[in-house]
Amino acid sequence: MSIRRNFPNKKIVVGMSGGVDSSLAAAILKKKGYDVIGMTFRMWPKEECGNAAGRACCSLESIARARQVAFDLGIPYYVTDLSEDFKKDVIDYFCNEYLRGRTPNPCVVCNEKIKFGRMLEKATSLGASLIATGHYARIGIEKVTGKYLLREGKDKERDQSYFLFSLSQDQLRHTLFPLGGILKKEARRLAKKMRLKTYDAISSQDVCFTGGQGYAEYIKRRTGVEIRKGDIVDGDGKVLGSHKGIPFYTIGQRRGLGITHAEPLYVVGLDIDRNRIIVGTKKAVMKKRLVAENVKWIAIDGIGKPMRVMAKIRYNHKKARATVTSGGGDTVTVEFDEPQEAPTPGQAVVFYDKDVVLGGGWIRQAS
Repeated sequence: MSIRRNFPNKKIVVGMSGGVDSSLAAAILKKKGYDVIGMTFRMWPKEECGNAAGRACCSLESIARARQVAFDLGIPYYVTDLSEDFKKDVIDYFCNEYLRGRTPNPCVVCNEKIKFGRMLEKATSLGASLIATGHYARIGIEKVTGKYLLREGKDKERDQSYFLFSLSQDQLRHTLFPLGGILKKEARRLAKKMRLKTYDAISSQDVCFTGGQGYAEYIKRRTGVEIRKGDIVDGDGKVLGSHKGIPFYTIGQRRGLGITHAEPLYVVGLDIDRNRIIVGTKKAVMKKRLVAENVKWIAIDGIGKPMRVMAKIRYNHKKARATVTSGGGDTVTVEFDEPQEAPTPGQAVVFYDKDVVLGGGWIRQAS
């Protein structure tokens, strides 16, 4: 459904990563008559950006690709340094969460604070009314309340609505997702037809800023905190082996434990105070209940009585039926109809009504 937005002009800033999706988004909007400005954010310090792998979204190679596409489209193009913001809002958060024994989701935080936060600020400073990205998601509007809705993209395998659950009404009002109604394979064909040089570009990796390093090595280099070895124990505290350091592990992990056991063992807990990894069987990692905090709602103002939803506990997790109950403030309890594998503190749980994102929050604990 087309949404009428009453803005003074059709000037729009498109976040361009040097990949096929953002390039195509810019090309589609230009073809539709928008006054398009391309923008790439340099999110890492200059020395790291220069050494970044080609798949990363702010490597010199990706910036060069984005610049070339902008030139071919005949649109203005800017590279904006947001390395300090990115360090404070995303990298520090990423490192601190792992050091706390939680598993962060930097893509969600980056979307909220950088890609749709800082980009909207930059767009406004350039006199633009709108921003756009190459995300596979859609925006609608609720006829009765007038609220902007975040919906899944048409391509269910590429849908990125999970990563966008924390966007505000104002951010959605000023955002376009030109690729929300097409499939990824269609996007590549269309990009090739439009002669975009990025039509066959490899998709960027999820955690773009570690530069191919393991997370624990990256955290150690970034923070200077010593990653200490410790014991792997079972639920009774019996020592079964040793671990390389808590940041190397996450809830639900099975590989890399180095333990021979009659049944496969999974990480079921991270004991920061005692520097221990707690393991158990598959049954121990299955949880039916979780508590989420810092919950944000998009489609509704909040919940009073218990509400039935479909919930995702990670991006590649299949939506599961659940009941959400208010825990007071911005906290909720989520009770699943069937136990779910490894709800992980630090990850996002996102609530859906069919293809509409109701909202979401951050998993604090599961039981």
